[in-house]
Amino acid sequence: MGQYADRQISQLSGGQQRRVFLARALAQDAEIYFMDEPFAGVDASTERAIIALLMKLKKQGKTVLVVHHDINTVKEYFDWIMLLNVKLIGIGPTEELFTKDYLQKTYDGSLAMLESDSVPIIIGPR
Repeated sequence: MGQYADRQISQLSGGQQRRVFLARALAQDAEIYFMDEPFAGVDASTERAIIALLMKLKKQGKTVLVVHHDINTVKEYFDWIMLLNVKLIGIGPTEELFTKDYLQKTYDGSLAMLESDSVPIIIGPR
């Protein structure tokens, strides 16, 4: 992002702004990072760069808590999840909680899904 150092933050694209905010957070060298939808409004290459960075932080022993609404990438990106719908539906390893039953509870039964070998394929809200 060095080439954009002379620009105002408002002159950067959404993805560029996300990178700057992420860099600012990383400069603090915290043990715990809270991120509110870090992939929202970014292109695919920026999303890949962000997830690679999150994986690197994990390998360094850092804790990263992410609010994430794209349930199609949950299993790929996260090894531990918390499902909420006004109240706590479940918290634990993604392999245990990312199931049709838990997702239907989380979305009050309004989630359209296909199944393949007990693996939910999410279509979206009905």
